[in-house]
Parts: sequence; structure tokens; C-alpha cells
Amino acid sequence: MAVLPILVAPHPVLKQKAKPVAAVDARVAAFMDDMVETMYAANGIGLAAPQVGVLERIIVVDVHEKDQPRNPIRLANPEIIWSSEDKGPCEEGCLSVPEQYADVIRPVAVRVRYLDETNTRRELDADGMLATCLQHEIDHLNGVLFVDHLSLLKRNMILRKVQKQQKASA
Repeated sequence: MAVLPILVAPHPVLKQKAKPVAAVDARVAAFMDDMVETMYAANGIGLAAPQVGVLERIIVVDVHEKDQPRNPIRLANPEIIWSSEDKGPCEEGCLSVPEQYADVIRPVAVRVRYLDETNTRRELDADGMLATCLQHEIDHLNGVLFVDHLSLLKRNMILRKVQKQQKASA
């Protein structure tokens, strides 16, 4: 497995729509493993393929509690097939928008259909942090960052901070 470089906003790939995978074959399964490794190395709870420069509809998530064993979920071609009418705020951050956080209002529960790492079609009912994480990562597949859900003022403030951080560390 390999740790992949994570793109940082405003990288243009992050605003592009990802293409579906035909099937989860050995290449895609190995890439999913690399994504899981990358997510853990960056202390994240989710990662989408566009964040590592690959425009394919693949995400990985793991919202396990700190005292519990890791429990990564690998999803290809995930789609939200149901979302609750109830919505609520959750503080979100993003590996592609480092060290910046803001409350985003999303449905509190979702059902997602996807292909797993064995190319088996599955459905997953999620609420709480897992529901938020899945929605956040699926947004990435459509070229949407969490800051795109914020007011223009808040979004611009956060993106300016990220650019300053990038210049300072370059």
C-alpha cells in the first residue's frame, strides 16, 4: 500500500466531476487500499479519489471511535438513494482544506448504494457522523467542497487562509 499526495484547494481537479468505475477489479481494490492508507496517514475520516488526483467515483470512510478498532468502508460509485427530511449542522473539515472547519447543514440520515471492494452491490443506512462523512465525500465526486455549502464571505475567508498557509509552507 502507498500513501498518496492529497491535493489542496483551490486545485482545479477538486472542482471536476468524477467518472463512474466500470467494476471494482484488482486495480480499483488496490487503489481503495492506498486511499485507506492515505486517509489514516493524514488522520482523516474520509477521502475521495479526486482528492488524490484521480477522477473516479471512489471514496473511503472510517468514523470509528478512538478506542475502537479501525473499520474502513470502501465505496465505488456511491449514490445517495434516500435522505432524511430532518437536517442538522455538523462541524466539517477536509484534508483538501487543511486546518479549517465550519458547520454545514445536511440531512441527518442517508441511504447509500455502492459497489464494495469485492464488486458486490450494497446499501448502507447511515446517520450521525457517518451520514455527514458519506455526504461530504460524495460531494467531492461532484466537484463540491464543504466550503461550497457556506456563505460566499465564509468560503472566501477560509480559502484565503488555506492559500496563505500553502504559501507560508512552500
